[in-house]
Amino acid sequence: MARTAQNPVKSVETTFQILNGLKDLGGAGVTELSRHLDLPKSTIHNYLSTLEQEEYIVNDGGQYRVGLRFLELGAYSRHQQKLFRIAKPEVDRLASETGELANVLVEEHGRGTYLYRARGEQAVQVKAHVGTRVPLHSTALGKAILAHLPPERVETISQRHGLGSENDEAASTLDELRADLETVRETGVAFDDEERLDGLRCVAAPVLNNNGTVLGAISVSGPTNRFRDERFTEDLPQKVLEVANVIELNVTYS
Repeated sequence: MARTAQNPVKSVETTFQILNGLKDLGGAGVTELSRHLDLPKSTIHNYLSTLEQEEYIVNDGGQYRVGLRFLELGAYSRHQQKLFRIAKPEVDRLASETGELANVLVEEHGRGTYLYRARGEQAVQVKAHVGTRVPLHSTALGKAILAHLPPERVETISQRHGLGSENDEAASTLDELRADLETVRETGVAFDDEERLDGLRCVAAPVLNNNGTVLGAISVSGPTNRFRDERFTEDLPQKVLEVANVIELNVTYS
């Protein structure tokens, strides 16, 4: 999980620093990006010119932004995921039947990435979207995945990305996280009780292949005023488990 490139190519690192800088700033000019990254303006200009030439960024009157060509790459990557293709109709059904926001998350490089989201009629608006990366330990989806990873990998992920959360609701030590994950393995479901976002709860279940390897997780999330009592602790967990089971069967036999 550490930086493992034996001979990292500096120009590639700089390219992604610039792209991430444009994303973080919501677009920027050469001078602003130079200050943000502490790189010479001449260097910034050369990289931006090359990226524009290759059609990965757009120059709008001197303001550069990440271009839609990345959407093509992202869509290609997502469609290579068997889990996406199989889970999509079932997660659509989960959203429709519950009226809430249903999600698919996978783990990559120690973080969770939203692979798909479906909105029911009452679904809340949240900042995360398809492609958003989130900490694993502070989401129900992430805990459902972590619970089925080897213990040494969980420890490595925790060391690299850290624990805790902005609102202090998530596990802040490895021992706390291990206890949470043991409960997930025992019950089959994971809960997020405002651990990532105030006012939002989530119920998730892992999706495993026939070898027991975790492929990802699915969930349903919504506001605390609707996710309470038996609906939060019994009804929705049962629904999520049922959908996860269908997806697992389809993954195995398709």
